[in-house]
Amino acid sequence: MQEMSQHLKLIFILIGAGIVVASTYFSNKLGNELAQEEKRKIEIWAEATRQLILSDETTNLDFIISIIEGNKTIPVLLVDEHENLLSSKNVKEPIKDIDSFYRNEINRLKHKNPPIEVKLSDSSQYIYYDDSRLLKQLYYFPYVQLGIIFFFFIIAFFAFSSTKKAEQNRVWVGLSKETAHQLGTPISSLLAWVDLMKMKYEDDKMIGEMSKDVSRLRIIAERFSKIGSAPDLQLVSLNETILNAVQYISNRTSEKVKIQCHFPDKNHIFIKLNVPLFEWVIENLCKNSIDAMDGSGKIYINISKTEKDCIIDVRDKGKGIERKNYRAIFSPGFTTKSRGWGLGLSLAKRIIEEYHNGKIFVKSSEINNGTTIRIILKT
Repeated sequence: MQEMSQHLKLIFILIGAGIVVASTYFSNKLGNELAQEEKRKIEIWAEATRQLILSDETTNLDFIISIIEGNKTIPVLLVDEHENLLSSKNVKEPIKDIDSFYRNEINRLKHKNPPIEVKLSDSSQYIYYDDSRLLKQLYYFPYVQLGIIFFFFIIAFFAFSSTKKAEQNRVWVGLSKETAHQLGTPISSLLAWVDLMKMKYEDDKMIGEMSKDVSRLRIIAERFSKIGSAPDLQLVSLNETILNAVQYISNRTSEKVKIQCHFPDKNHIFIKLNVPLFEWVIENLCKNSIDAMDGSGKIYINISKTEKDCIIDVRDKGKGIERKNYRAIFSPGFTTKSRGWGLGLSLAKRIIEEYHNGKIFVKSSEINNGTTIRIILKT
């Protein structure tokens, strides 16, 4: 499917390039032909002007004047041998500095088209002319068309991307809710069995731990069920939320891993959170750090606060991330592990940005010297 999509993109690009090349070629060809036609018209116009100047009683003035007046589109300037303006036609004059304007126009047209000489009995006059508006529009047409095609491709690209993203979102939401639904029945059954075992073996500590794990499964199912739902944020203690997540990870990982939390002061920071989902984010970041350190090392979670933001940095001393992958690690399916689907950081990004209106990104990373992931939340 992805290969077909790439082929379609390539086909669209080739079609667009072909349209632009063909349009440019034919527009230039037509423009050159029209330019030659306008030159011939000006030459006839020059001859009519010459005959009008040298006219006598036998000259058909009506015919000559009709030729001169017939030019409605091509700007022309008639000058003497010293380039003094004698007359002009189809030229839009400015309100001020008319003399200066015409001097500049004569200099400009002198380099644009070779002047046409009007030979008189004892002197010569010269006609400078510009392209008609139609010819100018024809020259600009390929660039306008290129802009339209480029604009079309931009719109098509964003439409395709948004459609693809929306489709992916629907898949993730559907998968998450279906997973929560499928987990619901066996978890309820396990909770009932655990309660029954508690009644028979009240002093067995293992049953207590089993009860915690089953309750944890229920929380995980609840998290999956919340994906795609409207954010449900409540004012809670950020300190307690982070410590609960850290406690859960610490109890289920090697003693070689130490997680240290540093809060700005003893007072709790209260912030609006969806606790189950935010704990999931912290757990995912800690798990990634543990994997990056090969199950041995320290993880530091530093919390700081500004007037408007609360900043959470999760730092480890693991393998690090290449700079080119700073953004890619949050994309669905991206993973450097031999096992796993590469969804943890993608879900973390969605939870932070879409549910909590915050930001999550790689603050810094150095190969073989660790990574710092930063979360910014509005207070």
